[in-house]
Amino acid sequence: MLTDISGIHHITGIVRDAQENVDFYSDVLGLRLVKQTVNFNDKFTRHLFYGDEIGSPGTVLTFFPYPAEDDSRPGKPQISTAALTISSNSVSYWQDRLAEHDVTVEGPLNRFEETILRFSDPDGTQLELVTGESDVAPWADSPVPTQHAIRGIHGVTLLSTNIFVTASVLETLGFDLVDQDGDRVRYQAPGDRATVIDLLDRDVEFGREGAGSIHHVAVSVPEEDHLYEWHDLFRDRGYDVSRVKDRHFFHSLYVREPGGILFELATEQPGLTANTDLDTLGQSLFLPPWLEADREMIESQLPPLDVSAVPGTN
Repeated sequence: MLTDISGIHHITGIVRDAQENVDFYSDVLGLRLVKQTVNFNDKFTRHLFYGDEIGSPGTVLTFFPYPAEDDSRPGKPQISTAALTISSNSVSYWQDRLAEHDVTVEGPLNRFEETILRFSDPDGTQLELVTGESDVAPWADSPVPTQHAIRGIHGVTLLSTNIFVTASVLETLGFDLVDQDGDRVRYQAPGDRATVIDLLDRDVEFGREGAGSIHHVAVSVPEEDHLYEWHDLFRDRGYDVSRVKDRHFFHSLYVREPGGILFELATEQPGLTANTDLDTLGQSLFLPPWLEADREMIESQLPPLDVSAVPGTN
């Protein structure tokens, strides 16, 4: 018996400059740099993780910095937007904070009885701050006051090549159709955080992956055994599904559904703080055991990254 997904585990994007990425997500948005490691499929590429104090599932944004990457082009099939949760009394604060950092903001906008601020990171990744409820505790050492701190992921917006097929996949995963606002159709998982996926029923051109695009969205699976059940289901349906992979912090599999969206299914354990001192999260490059012997070579090939001034790393 397959277990329904509780919500979004993490969201992963592609950017160009690691330092610029760290400065924006840590200093401007006030998220904690909870892990700096490498892409386990490409050990000479950094992989940066941001979230709440411990990088809890449902709070984490991750990025692959590729210095030579071309700009993305918005279009289908893509995860067009990542949305983060803020309190309803924090809209004015975030308008002012983003303006002080020369970030252009669209809004406030209204949608599904929510208030939204829309903006982009330095690489053009489309982001939203959305008012809502969350069980995520604010990180006490964030440069953003706790009453205004980001409270985890709100959701993502998808541009599919076949909205009906993608909707069917969401329903299979355990997301329910809950509302519609014009060409935006909302699906929601039954968990307590990071539960929203919106589908845009919109005629758009085909896009191109690159700097500023969101590579995949991962949804939470309780246990590794469940991944094998999901793998068999997707394989039986003829979907492009990977084998189960060991990502050290979790196990996962990837499925490219027929509408073109790449989903990852990731376990909640052991988590980003496994075998790590909470006080030193993000301070140094983490390598999994199978790459540790190559540390000197790997570090010599990575572009420099200074985290000495990043909140929570000194």
